[in-house]
Amino acid sequence: MTSFECVGSAAELREASPKVVTVGGRTIGLFHHEGAFHAVDNRCPHMGFPLTDGSVDDGILTCPWHHARFELSCGDTFDPFADDVRTFPVEVRDGEVYVDPDPPRAVDPATHWRERLEHGLRESLTLVVDKAVIGLDDAGIDPTVPLTIGAEFGTAYRRDGWASGLTTLSAMANLLPDLRPADRRRALAVGLGTVADDCAGEPPFFVQDPLSTDQVSTERLRGWFRETVEVRDSDGAERVLRAAIAADADPSALASMFVAAATDHRYLDSGHRLDFVNKAFELLDRIGWEHADAVLPSLVPGLADAERAEERSSWRQPIDVASLVESASDELPALHERGAGETWTEPDGFVDRLLGDDPHEIVDTLTDAIAAGATARELATAVADAAAHRVAQFGTANEFRDWNTVHHTYTYANAVCGLAARTDTPELYRAVFDGAVSVYLDRFLNTPPIPLPDPESRDPEAALDDLLETFEVEADETVGQAGRHTAAYLAGGGDPARLKRALGGVLLREDAGFHPRQNVEAAFAQYDAASDEGRRRVHLVATARYLAAHTPTRREGEQTFRIAERLNRGEAIHEA
Repeated sequence: MTSFECVGSAAELREASPKVVTVGGRTIGLFHHEGAFHAVDNRCPHMGFPLTDGSVDDGILTCPWHHARFELSCGDTFDPFADDVRTFPVEVRDGEVYVDPDPPRAVDPATHWRERLEHGLRESLTLVVDKAVIGLDDAGIDPTVPLTIGAEFGTAYRRDGWASGLTTLSAMANLLPDLRPADRRRALAVGLGTVADDCAGEPPFFVQDPLSTDQVSTERLRGWFRETVEVRDSDGAERVLRAAIAADADPSALASMFVAAATDHRYLDSGHRLDFVNKAFELLDRIGWEHADAVLPSLVPGLADAERAEERSSWRQPIDVASLVESASDELPALHERGAGETWTEPDGFVDRLLGDDPHEIVDTLTDAIAAGATARELATAVADAAAHRVAQFGTANEFRDWNTVHHTYTYANAVCGLAARTDTPELYRAVFDGAVSVYLDRFLNTPPIPLPDPESRDPEAALDDLLETFEVEADETVGQAGRHTAAYLAGGGDPARLKRALGGVLLREDAGFHPRQNVEAAFAQYDAASDEGRRRVHLVATARYLAAHTPTRREGEQTFRIAERLNRGEAIHEA
């Protein structure tokens, strides 16, 4: 039902045009142009500048701040960075102008913000993405909706498939329960923004049809998938994978396919490929496995084209650790048989042995454990703990880029843990071997190892305040301070959930980039999974040090998100 309100004399408003009027609590810009009155929301939908300060020519209203242009009669924008401006019906009755401030909307807010999110992704417009995330949250839309939109876009519009953008989106989704409510929409915006950046200017992903047969067993499809990846036949591998999905292969069977193909060669792309597989599966857990046919094939191009670590000199010289892993893998059937029915208990000092200097002893430690009944999941957890030590004891005298070396091992080990919770395929042990060898190869980055901080008990509030200050200063010494303050907070009885909320807030306000976002998410996952308090502490100490090494930044993304929040609250961004 319309509710027109009189805003003044037509003669006076023609002379005063453009004129700001308040109707029904709304601030409306009233324009007289080419013999007719037009009413629009006076806040430019881009960044809130008063449109009555703009100009009208040839039926086009132009905002003077960023020159967004709008068709005056309907409000549609000519410029993708701006939204359409809302218009209001106007009538002239007996020389008076009436405006309806509350006409029915063409679409409901949730639909509008879904469409704006899709537009922001297509155009890679950070502010549009941020505003859409906030709008969807205000409309009460569950996070799975923007996550699904991001997953569908990211898998459809990047020919090379799954990469850092979708991995970040999945990591941010995993972080949501650990964040302050106010930070959760920021995490979604970070994930979706990286998907948009990853796809910007890229050709789309061209879908291959599945093999049409339904007469082939899942086990044979698994073999074909490995064979096609082995010879780098991405198209063939995709057709096989889609056939398995069409045959309703369950997530465990699909995980087995990927683990087998990803471990036929060593530590693909510095561990990224197996991490990407794990993150794709985690994202499907959140958005629903009905999207598997869209999501999982995006992993195939990278898997087929990946660099294989046995092709690198570090895995061949001075010790051929690649052959060492391959020999241990050949023994797996016999080791399994010996360990059948046994229950393994991790012996004291097991992680220390994984941090040793002799790769033969490290592999022997693992094979002995398998023969004693150790599961891949148990061993993956131990390797992840060892990898956390490499980060927690990383010396800042190393080159800065070497942070990435220890980080890659850590997130790889975290991925193996995640996949071991999905499938018990024997090839997981090969991933465990690869992770352990990568921990070994990283040993020089702990030469000498930075001592783990003593868990001295301090007032947790003071320790947390001191920790947060370290992220404001760019200096090598703050890295060690971050580890000590984290250990002191936990030793003093500080709430781990509060510490994670604080670290998550720091991560999200910074232009942290791919690796810190991966690192924090992996540390939180490993902290939650560990049972021993001392080993749990190492993961948070490690990620606090890593985060301190990568902060502060310019915080450009945070500035854009704060603008979006202020616009959502109706603040005048252009005013001091």
